[in-house]
Amino acid sequence: MKTMTLDEVKKLPPLTKEEIDAAMNFKNTDFSDCPVMTKEELEEFKPWYEVHSDWVKIKKGDVHTKIDLDILDALKKGGKGYQQRLNQALRWAYENHCPYMTV
Repeated sequence: MKTMTLDEVKKLPPLTKEEIDAAMNFKNTDFSDCPVMTKEELEEFKPWYEVHSDWVKIKKGDVHTKIDLDILDALKKGGKGYQQRLNQALRWAYENHCPYMTV
């Protein structure tokens, strides 16, 4: 595995048709260690918005800040909702005790 910056990824040559086909037909995943779930167990799963219904109740505040353009571009490439994705990333960092965020 290699870590790359967004700028490094943008400089990569486009994938060939063979590389795309290989990725689309990849079947080398071993699920033997995954438990088999019954229909009843699967029905116990809830949509994220029910599990995180407290997020809907959190009051929002306006803030003016400057964000590196490569980060902003990456968020916007996901389409509408980039501010929500930014908020989710910040919440994840907060909940996972990121050293830059005081809990």
